[in-house]
Amino acid sequence: MRPYLTLRHRDFRRLWAAQFISLTGSQMQAAAIDWHVYLLTRSPLALGMVGLSRVIPIVSLSLLGGVVADRYDRKRVMLCTQLTMTAVAALLGFLTFAHHETLFTLYLLTGMTSAAGAFDNPARQALVPRLVPREDLPGALAMNLTMFHAGMIGGPALAGVLIASAGEGTRGLAWIYLTNAASFLTVLATLLTMRASGKVDSEGAPPESPARSLRQGLHFVFSTPVMVWTMALDFVATFFSGANALLPIFADQVLKVGAFGFGWLRAAPALGALIGSLYTSLNPIPARQGRVFLWAVASYGFATVVFGLSRNYALTFIALAATGLADLVSTVVRQIVRQMITPDAMRGRMTSVNMIFFMGGPQLGELEAGLVASLFGSAAIGATVSVVSGGVATVLAAGLCAWRAKVVRDYETRVSPGPN
Repeated sequence: MRPYLTLRHRDFRRLWAAQFISLTGSQMQAAAIDWHVYLLTRSPLALGMVGLSRVIPIVSLSLLGGVVADRYDRKRVMLCTQLTMTAVAALLGFLTFAHHETLFTLYLLTGMTSAAGAFDNPARQALVPRLVPREDLPGALAMNLTMFHAGMIGGPALAGVLIASAGEGTRGLAWIYLTNAASFLTVLATLLTMRASGKVDSEGAPPESPARSLRQGLHFVFSTPVMVWTMALDFVATFFSGANALLPIFADQVLKVGAFGFGWLRAAPALGALIGSLYTSLNPIPARQGRVFLWAVASYGFATVVFGLSRNYALTFIALAATGLADLVSTVVRQIVRQMITPDAMRGRMTSVNMIFFMGGPQLGELEAGLVASLFGSAAIGATVSVVSGGVATVLAAGLCAWRAKVVRDYETRVSPGPN
């Protein structure tokens, strides 16, 4: 069956559409925060600290979020997190309109959004298998990736247009924050009208203590070698090549394309990923996924090197799009592996552990990129050194994994149904 046919399932279709709207708003806000911090400081280190403000709640709360997702109604958990993110985005907008925003408040409210996400993501990903039959799950995951990357293109691009059209100042940023607040209403409405149950299928087992539940989740993840290796390599790759926080410097000082160009550079990885996700939405997953995964990570590092060395806007855009395409391929393999081998009662905890790797890597990578870039007198030179060195480290890490991890190198599964 073609993956796009999973949209025939009512609850999945409605949540899919609502998440696209919400994600577009969230990506508008994420791009706006980076530009906002750059306007206030012009500092690569300050940009890197945005990543730190995002990653601290993820690392400290994700495991708890997984336990909550496996103990409580997942729809109710999402209602609470979506309401929290709505309030934070609205507060950002009102503070910016009133010119009362500070660097501290930007960091603090960004951290609050990440804290809500630490509970929202495990509940949301654990809910998806309840919305479609098991045989349709690979297609549903592929469609979610298409939605995810489409939102990551539209969000930053729209943010760049709004910032540029508003001229000098932060008025455009304020409208972006308020738009994001409104976008969460679509998910809230969908959750309130969803027919599928959000209750956890514990197969009649009595509830365990949170500590024991957490230990079981950690044991499951870290006793599954292919899951450990793929998550670890993804973390290393995104840590060393996670340089999105430096894009305002490349847009302003290296390529000199301003806010409008920055918005499209921020959207470029998602454009490449969307191309890849559209392909996976229309075609079965290829065989020998382990080797495909390793080549994808290595390609991600190589494209990052090209991005760092480029002084041409078109080449930079293409290189960033290539990083998104390569990252999409590795993500497809990892998601199918995780969801197909994880019991329903443990999906929240599995997702929470993966979040630390999947989301912690890029955010810590932004801090690492900012720190390296700040060691040089010129922000443009520092940003270049930071990006290029990170890309080289990623290629080396992929080679090491290919050499040492036979379980990844030889991994193969045929879970996707053939064409209808």
